Amino acid sequence: MRYTPHGVCSSAIDIEVEDGIIKSVAFTGGCNGNLKGISALVQGMKTEDAITKLKGIKCGFKATSCPDQLACALEQLK
Repeated sequence: MRYTPHGVCSSAIDIEVEDGIIKSVAFTGGCNGNLKGISALVQGMKTEDAITKLKGIKCGFKATSCPDQLACALEQLK
């Protein structure tokens, strides 16, 4: 699935989920090192667990963040 995030620096999030488990996440744009770290951390995690951990995280003064947008994308997959 390709998700277009809103209100953040990244322009796309590509997500592969199988049987409720996150297989891979790849961000386009944004803070490269941080987003590679987030992608590695959520790999193998249940979608519900990732949503719980990432939902509501903000980036500076923005109302959202790349992790929060990943949670929104995962919610759409459910």
